Amino acid sequence: MRAVDGGAYTNLELPRTLRAAGLTGRDAAFATELVYGATRLRGLYDPIIARAAGRPLKRLDAPVLDLLRLGAHQLLGMRVPVHAACDTTVALARDAHGPGVAGLVNAALHRISERSRQDWLAEVAPEQLDDLDRLAITGSHPAWILRALRSALLGHATASEDDVAQQLADLVAADNEPAPVHLVARPGLAEVAELTQAGAVRGAWAPTAARLVDGGDPGAIPAIRQGRAAVQDEGSQLVALALAAAPVLPVESRDPTAATATATATGAPVERWLDLCAGPGGKAGLLAALARQRGAVLFANEVSEHRTQLVRHTVAAAVEAGAQVYVGTGDGREIGAAEPATYDRVLLDAPCTGLGALRRRPEARWRRTAADVPTLVALQGELLDAALRAVRPGGVVLYATCSPHLPETRYVVADARKRAAAAGIEVEELDTQAVVGQVAAAPLDGLGRAPYVQLWPHRHGTDGMFAALLRRVG
Repeated sequence: MRAVDGGAYTNLELPRTLRAAGLTGRDAAFATELVYGATRLRGLYDPIIARAAGRPLKRLDAPVLDLLRLGAHQLLGMRVPVHAACDTTVALARDAHGPGVAGLVNAALHRISERSRQDWLAEVAPEQLDDLDRLAITGSHPAWILRALRSALLGHATASEDDVAQQLADLVAADNEPAPVHLVARPGLAEVAELTQAGAVRGAWAPTAARLVDGGDPGAIPAIRQGRAAVQDEGSQLVALALAAAPVLPVESRDPTAATATATATGAPVERWLDLCAGPGGKAGLLAALARQRGAVLFANEVSEHRTQLVRHTVAAAVEAGAQVYVGTGDGREIGAAEPATYDRVLLDAPCTGLGALRRRPEARWRRTAADVPTLVALQGELLDAALRAVRPGGVVLYATCSPHLPETRYVVADARKRAAAAGIEVEELDTQAVVGQVAAAPLDGLGRAPYVQLWPHRHGTDGMFAALLRRVG
């Protein structure tokens, strides 16, 4: 938790820490719940801690506040006995920070333990508060995120004014539950049956998906260790599958000097696919497997050299099996000018606020602010402009974000289409819902306002992925 406070990511830092400590099984699950729960629910625990400690939070050192959050979560969010929660947290405080801090932690935790969670809720989130302000405390989400999610539920036509309050509460509750561990069997490299035989169950929507149950360890599955399968959210899988299935118009001619691959055995041009922002590589790994089956060539671009290495690692199994994949480091905003009308299919999984994946990234809701949105939206627009220039006439672009926030989704697409038209590039919207329905293993409903797709944690059990398919014409 100190590392996360210093900028680390929980989902990356915690596994390293567990391995270093040699924790597995129930002990690892307990430590994970401590860290994730105390981080997710600090919006609820912090006002309780302030009252129990008898001082404002700004007068508590950050390490002490972390200790109190850990203790509060054990007392109010887990089934840990009071004496165990208090004694172990106080002992940790004494070992890490000395007897003075231990005394403060001991006194505060005993005050917290004297009242139930419901009693504390009645004090820190009384009924007379505005509904949104109250939910910000009880659901531990910053108010600006709640406003953004409420607008998104309405703007994507997922909710109406009559049921938006209940859907928002359901979404917040889903954000505060541990995310399921979804697995992907990369086509041609692994089968879902191999994952189910290892203890997983079939996924609900993607034909490539499975889901671990009872806190299983993905690393114990041979296909995962070998890179033939991977951990990947089911909504993310649907996005990659939809790009590969979207209808492209035939190419009438292709500049031979621009071709990187040879023609297929039938003489048809080999399709060129581009993952414009590929890091850390989950979708690229699935696309590489699909491209191998289709005889296509995948180009994966990532702006960060470190994340480029992650992409190379992720696609390695497909490359070893014969996939043609080229991975490079570059600014995606420049590809449209450098390689105009070059690619048949382009995936733009754009950098975003991540408001659709708050259950997986417990610290994200506290790091992002409303002030971050304009900068991200501008970047998303520049990247989508580049993607629309890089795709050939008749080719498709799939714009995706792991956020339902309207400025990052529908508005970005609408603005990019206007700019493309002004530049003489005609773009038409495809029925993304129909394409996703075509690739899904079971009928999907509640996908929002057509033609786009908006998935939701509380309705589909996936991350809150947005997807829009655009085809360049003319």
